Amino acid sequence: MKIFLAQQNYHIGNFEANTAKIISVVREAEQQGADLVVFSELSVCGYPPRDFLEFEDFITKCYAAIDEIKGYTKRTAVLVGSPCRNPVAEGKDLFNAAWFLYEGEVKQVIHKTLLPTYDVFDEYRYFEPAYTWNVIPFKGKKLAVTICEDIWNLGDNPLYRICPMDMLMNQQPDVMINLSASPFDYDHAESRKEIIRANVKKYRLPMYYCNAVGSQTEIVFDGGSMVFDAQGNIMKQLPFFEEAMEYVDLDTLAKAGESQLMPFHAASDLTELVFSHNIHRIHDAIVMGIRDYFRKMGFKQAILGSSGGIDSAVTLVLAVEALGKENVRAILMPSPYSTDHSVDDAVALSRNLDNPYNIIRINDIYETFLQTLEPYFNGLPFNVAEENTQSRIRGNLLMGLANKFGYILLNTSNKSELSTGYGTLYGDMAGGLSVLGDVYKMQVYALAEYINREKEIIPRNIIDKAPSAELRPNQKDSDSLPDYAVLDKILYQYIERRQGPREIIAQGFDAALVTRTLKMVNTNEYKRNQFCPIIRVSSKAFGVGRRVPIVGKYLS
Repeated sequence: MKIFLAQQNYHIGNFEANTAKIISVVREAEQQGADLVVFSELSVCGYPPRDFLEFEDFITKCYAAIDEIKGYTKRTAVLVGSPCRNPVAEGKDLFNAAWFLYEGEVKQVIHKTLLPTYDVFDEYRYFEPAYTWNVIPFKGKKLAVTICEDIWNLGDNPLYRICPMDMLMNQQPDVMINLSASPFDYDHAESRKEIIRANVKKYRLPMYYCNAVGSQTEIVFDGGSMVFDAQGNIMKQLPFFEEAMEYVDLDTLAKAGESQLMPFHAASDLTELVFSHNIHRIHDAIVMGIRDYFRKMGFKQAILGSSGGIDSAVTLVLAVEALGKENVRAILMPSPYSTDHSVDDAVALSRNLDNPYNIIRINDIYETFLQTLEPYFNGLPFNVAEENTQSRIRGNLLMGLANKFGYILLNTSNKSELSTGYGTLYGDMAGGLSVLGDVYKMQVYALAEYINREKEIIPRNIIDKAPSAELRPNQKDSDSLPDYAVLDKILYQYIERRQGPREIIAQGFDAALVTRTLKMVNTNEYKRNQFCPIIRVSSKAFGVGRRVPIVGKYLS
């Protein structure tokens, strides 16, 4: 039996484009003698559709797409993801389902059992969990079909009280097939392999695993679909961050191959995470995140503030790679406190990239602001008010250009800054998309080194000089923040690993520094709550996957 995996990039709610993509692959696979083509979770409508699922018209269009697709399944069967209405009065209105289409008909519909409600997932808000479990008989084989989370309930501490594969094993299936939409983070590809291999070894069955690819606002799906034989060996793996279609004949999976799986090793601390752990995939995920955000929203060109610092430099390089050099405009906006080398470094970077740039000095605008505010500032000493005025002038200039010429402003703040509130609301925190908002400062340095791996694109001085906002004379980030090499480790323990102050201090960090850092994180939630979407590359990004009160006493 020749089973194809179709790893595709869908557009949420774009039924015409999604359906055309699916049908195109079905027709191509049929020409190659396919028996079955497997697509990813909720492929018809795109994942995650969120509150679109509450519109009856949206569900009607899902059904119309299924009707169209089934017309192309006369000789080749299809497993495709789509919502399914709940025919009974009890429970929620919908199931998250895998539709088995063959001979121009809907032969069977499999419902998802385990509905994740954590981090970026909120499926139990919309779907009813499955309450029946059946294999799909097809050409003399029995297919055990599950959907994404259904295979993750293994190990010593399962998240759920039921395991769908356990319910299917008494029907003696021949193969496991999983339709997935498993998001990227820099550890997840390895843990995903281990989960699949654990299922294969537990049930002694081969598995076809089809994952989604593409970015949906902040969530990036990395693909990497796989086929395992019954011994736990990878027989085929599709590429990361690319659409692809591959097949493996089910009959060949009875033969054991040599294992291609390396032992899973999650990053245990930020030192490994920063300097060696999947920086290339973080790079690829962000590039895909930018490209898909613009393409799916119908945007063409980006603008950003280029300061001569490392954050704006890395953002500019990633944007140029995603959108093309001609579509990314850099604006240099030196103030009275900007150094000449920062301007020179920013110019050198744009010349290396050959992207358009302009220099707009803000000295006169800044002086006008200060003169206007002078009667109200009443002779008080220079402080953060004057600093932030410069940042807000820059934000206004960038947004003015964006509005006039149709640019989308890319934000350049990193995760360390967002965590601690080291940014100006309506100034350098402005933007339509955050490129580095889930990337710690030390990871930004690692990205810069990765970008320069073959030749110097980012001028060396940008990487080597001490980071500074340059909003007052001789300012350095270290004046306001702990050293990033230490700060990022504390932030990682608190945000990604959800360790409290006692646990972090017990790891050897200075107690006063931990208290100070965590207070900065918690008291600046109001800033992050007003921030733009962040491309997610970690297991715990700011945004929809991290929900903490703006006004709260814990650790404050």
